[in-house]
Amino acid sequence: LKGHIALARARFPKGTTGSQLDPLARQFLWAEGLDFDHGTGHGVGSYLSVHEGPQRISKAPSTVALEPGMVISNEPGYYKTGAYGIRIENLVLVTAATAPRGAERDVLAFETLTLAPIDRNLIEVTLLDTAERAWLDAYHARVRKALSPLVDTKTRAWLKQATAPLAS
Repeated sequence: LKGHIALARARFPKGTTGSQLDPLARQFLWAEGLDFDHGTGHGVGSYLSVHEGPQRISKAPSTVALEPGMVISNEPGYYKTGAYGIRIENLVLVTAATAPRGAERDVLAFETLTLAPIDRNLIEVTLLDTAERAWLDAYHARVRKALSPLVDTKTRAWLKQATAPLAS
């Protein structure tokens, strides 16, 4: 989850490749001597299937810079052989971001497209810092606002609980 949030919150200069962003998602596992063997993200298009390049986020070197309008997955995970696996996957859109005052380069960011609650039952809140909790609470508020008008009363009650702010 920490890696997913780090990638979702990333702001980066135009011309950045997915392989340059990949360590943002892996850093927390690396610090514990862990890693995952799949790519962190792949391009998503409308013609070739769900895996459509040329954009990707992975350890494999890439010369393809991320550009506004590209859709890519954000899906770091971890698999403990013979025990369990976890992967949180959202689709994100590469967007132009407002550059900070004094910036010398255009800045890009990700807009999360997938609107589904991240299951709180497996979140160890004490492992998240203030900014990570704020991101997750804002994401869940966005999910709740977008989906509540589209679902029945019973589902709306579940959605309200599933997207409630985290206890700190």
